[in-house]
Amino acid sequence: MQSTMQDFPLTIPHLLRHGQAVHGRSQVATFDGTGVRRASFRLVAERAERLAAALVRLGIGAGDRVGTFCWNHQEHLEAYLAIPSMGAVLHTLNIRLFPEQLAFVVNHAEDRVIIVDDSLVPLLARVAQRLRTVEHYVVVGDGDASALGEVLRYEDVLAAERPGFSWPDLDERSAAAMCYTSGTTGDPKGVAYSHRSTFLHSMSVNTVPVLGIAESDKVLVIVPMFHANAWGTPYAGWMAGADFLMPQRFLQAEPLTRLIAMERPTLSAGVPTIWNDILQFGKDHDIDLSSLRKVTAGGSAVPRSLIEQFQDRFGVEMYQGWGMTETSPVCALAYAPKGTDVAEDLDWRAKTCRVIPGVEIRIVAENGTVHPPDGRSSGEIEVRGPWITGSYYGAPDADRFHDGWLRTGDIATMDDYGFLQISDRTKDVIKSGGEWISSVELENVLMSNPDVVEASVIGVPDERWDERPLACIVLRPGATATAGELRAWLSSRVPSWWLPERWAFVAEIPKTSVGKFDKRALRARQHNGELDVVTLETARR
Repeated sequence: MQSTMQDFPLTIPHLLRHGQAVHGRSQVATFDGTGVRRASFRLVAERAERLAAALVRLGIGAGDRVGTFCWNHQEHLEAYLAIPSMGAVLHTLNIRLFPEQLAFVVNHAEDRVIIVDDSLVPLLARVAQRLRTVEHYVVVGDGDASALGEVLRYEDVLAAERPGFSWPDLDERSAAAMCYTSGTTGDPKGVAYSHRSTFLHSMSVNTVPVLGIAESDKVLVIVPMFHANAWGTPYAGWMAGADFLMPQRFLQAEPLTRLIAMERPTLSAGVPTIWNDILQFGKDHDIDLSSLRKVTAGGSAVPRSLIEQFQDRFGVEMYQGWGMTETSPVCALAYAPKGTDVAEDLDWRAKTCRVIPGVEIRIVAENGTVHPPDGRSSGEIEVRGPWITGSYYGAPDADRFHDGWLRTGDIATMDDYGFLQISDRTKDVIKSGGEWISSVELENVLMSNPDVVEASVIGVPDERWDERPLACIVLRPGATATAGELRAWLSSRVPSWWLPERWAFVAEIPKTSVGKFDKRALRARQHNGELDVVTLETARR
């Protein structure tokens, strides 16, 4: 028996029209370092219509890729709405990619137009001569763009068009947007999100088990809009009619906390390094985060100490989330199960995360056996669902897929509450004398030490044990903790054979383009003898 329901396509033009018609009074506020400029949803939608008309005039048609090389601001949101809604494909370009990777992803995606902020022109100009398919640069702002040669100005191209663009009927399974992985191993790989997957992901993000965005919320979009569609917040927030607060390039702790105090956002999302910067800044400055009813952190493991201190110092509940570029990205968030005692709530939020509706997750052993959700059996996370990629764009990689499931490369256990506890990445886990050491858990425990700001642990060769952990530490200003003192402090908190003998104190931990600890860079520095390593006595086993 077939249903009697209409076959209504789940597309971004529907999201655009909904926000325009129903939430036209909601606002997008863009921070300029001192104040904000505001635009209503109605105006943003009208400008998106003008942008679409301008792109058609430039020759952009169905399926053509349009790149954005921008900070988080109103114009970037307009591109988010206009480009997919006209049938083209939004390609958000990571501004922190190495030049070789940036040139690769633009050429591989075959971008025909790039919308670029004037402040980012010098970064894009470094690779402009290598971009084979780009026909036009559209510059946001009136700053110097001569390094790119002849350019168009964003406001000029919009002013030349009329509002009222007729959005085409689209196949919900056609590509709406694309992002490339950060390329920590090999070339970056492209993931093309469909209209359907984006629509469903947005609806899921707005449910209570995820972010629960409401019209009454004001969303501070800290996570970059070039990173996995800003974790879905632009489309989900537009769907809900929440006000947006866009910080542009002002992502340091001082301007961010000033912006929070001034504009009073209720929700935000960002990587742990951003929240840790705010925490450290708040130790020496009087900051007000009281408007935030919830913040989420993800992109890398979130130390329990960070969640705990945000609760104790600022009264802000932080929830850890998990996902990937390949998963749109939200797959799990650490909400406590019902019946949880208040005293145990933080224990649950400090776990990695809980699978959300619409996604299925399983734990698979090296031999392919699917583990039961017993909270003990460890294996690789595999995931499937309507917003999970089933392939890479123009780059076959069969090893990343298994019987219709995406292999994530994360090692974890899962219990019968649907909670994951990630212990490591497959490439980062340390195998010492036949036993596994979790670099993530070591890092989280070390970062709970009051003298430690950041900690990253990598495996290094060892004649006796094959591999042993090397702990790379950033101390807080004024701290004098030694390797021996930190190891002694650690000894009561982890198994004795996990205790690192090798320690390196560094000014900062290198970060990837999306703010994760760059362990590949640390391994290279260690291999090249660039780390000043302190070696203690041999570990007892």
